[in-house]
Amino acid sequence: MAIAFFDLLLLKVVLLIRSAVPGSMITHSDKLFRIITAQYFNLVEEKNPTIRYSESLRHRESRECAVCLCEFLEGESLRKLKCKHVFHKDCLDRWLDEYLATCPLCRTEVLPEELVANYHLLRDHIENGGSYDDAALLLSALYGG
Repeated sequence: MAIAFFDLLLLKVVLLIRSAVPGSMITHSDKLFRIITAQYFNLVEEKNPTIRYSESLRHRESRECAVCLCEFLEGESLRKLKCKHVFHKDCLDRWLDEYLATCPLCRTEVLPEELVANYHLLRDHIENGGSYDDAALLLSALYGG
């Protein structure tokens, strides 16, 4: 359900921006890129909410982030994945943005593989200066519209 919502939202964003600047190349690619990335991480947050590290977690959870290898400090933002591994929020988000959306330790999926592949494909299209028409067509093909 969340995937369908995300897909539809992405398509609407691209079409909305396209209608504001008809027939042009993506001139606001940075803004579109940020919108798409924000939506992607909203889904990550929905599935794996941010928690704050506290001394009470120290005895139940890992004491350090497996990405940066630094100890967790009181009040830091963390993400606990469904596989039970815990990371600094920023470290894990960087990992999820650069690589497949899997746990850095056990490779359990954080988001469905298809959604992640579509996100990276659309992001690459925008970074390479694709047109609004091309992006809308790509989204339509990817999301069955």
